[in-house]
Amino acid sequence: MAPESLRHGAMEPVWDAVRERLEAMGVDNRGRVRLPPLTSSARLALKGLLGRELTRTVDLAELERALTTLGVGTDLPTALELMGFPVSPEPAERRAARHLRSKVHDSARAAISGWPEPWASEWVNEVIRVGLLRALDADAVGDLVAAVRKVIDRVGIAVAGGEVISRTDLAATLLGSSHALDSGSAVEAACARALARWQDDAESIDVWDRLGVHSDQVSGAALTWGLPLDRTTPLFRIVAPSVELGIPLHLTRAALRQYPVRVPAGTNILVTENPRVVEAAAYRRGTSPVITTNGNPSAAVRLLLDQLLECKAVLRYHGDFDTPGLAICARMQQLGLHPWRMTANDYRSAANAATAEGVDLPPETRPPGSTPWDPSLAIALTEIGRIVHEERLLEELLE
Repeated sequence: MAPESLRHGAMEPVWDAVRERLEAMGVDNRGRVRLPPLTSSARLALKGLLGRELTRTVDLAELERALTTLGVGTDLPTALELMGFPVSPEPAERRAARHLRSKVHDSARAAISGWPEPWASEWVNEVIRVGLLRALDADAVGDLVAAVRKVIDRVGIAVAGGEVISRTDLAATLLGSSHALDSGSAVEAACARALARWQDDAESIDVWDRLGVHSDQVSGAALTWGLPLDRTTPLFRIVAPSVELGIPLHLTRAALRQYPVRVPAGTNILVTENPRVVEAAAYRRGTSPVITTNGNPSAAVRLLLDQLLECKAVLRYHGDFDTPGLAICARMQQLGLHPWRMTANDYRSAANAATAEGVDLPPETRPPGSTPWDPSLAIALTEIGRIVHEERLLEELLE
């Protein structure tokens, strides 16, 4: 137990200064600390502890010896704790974490030192900035950079040869696991950003598909109804029977790549956000062709839309009146689709109809993005603040 004279409030500035020094420099640090202004009682207590006259500074090693000789703790940190001034481990932990991050970043930069690409340093800085290396140690970072190098080299060979390859096969062959390049993993994200820079493309989104590296050819198929395909198109032989049977048809990327669709120029096709619209069109044996994006469009849907646009089909898009729905509609417009019945007037009419029917629409609390096809739509959604799902509008969409 420390003497009362050392635990007196007048000594707090001394112990605070010592504690701050150990927190800033480490518990093993000693050296000298400048003494704060002291009261006469504090000066007397410190002078008695050290057994000498005071100067402007105090040697921490000397202070430690005096405290432990007095029986206050076994070293300086424990003595401070006994006197009510424990040294927090958090600053040391933060220093250790910073040191580890610095070591990881240095490891990443060293790993790309032999890369010939001029953008390699920018890529490393980018993956550091977005936090892709946060959970990795120096060895794991070296493995990640090596994996990215393998993928770039293999994709480069495929692109040069016009080869279409599977991302799953690529992962299994080069990296040992078929899931190593699954979307969302640090390796996949790092590869995508590297490939985007390799292509001098600012966006890493969809870079795999643009380079002909698909995840697989059958997932995320495009759900369709009644596409009026040219009879010379091989897929006509499965589309026509599906219409006769009243069954919506899934078209995979494998099918669309092998047998691209063709329709007469000027063909009107409705593209919707929700599969229920396709289902309803098939149930009614509707004569208007319908495709669903099923939310954000899959690669198969994108491929189908690209083929139809190449045929100069007129693609009209409709989605949910909510913040995500408007964002998808904006992306569809950028692809060349025409927003249809997606104006502020359409939204207000749908919201008013729900109110007249006594339907309590769900609230929309998320701010909408821009709606360039009708800027007043974003304003209307903010003002009314209610979501109108596409399924409420089936009758007018399919009439």
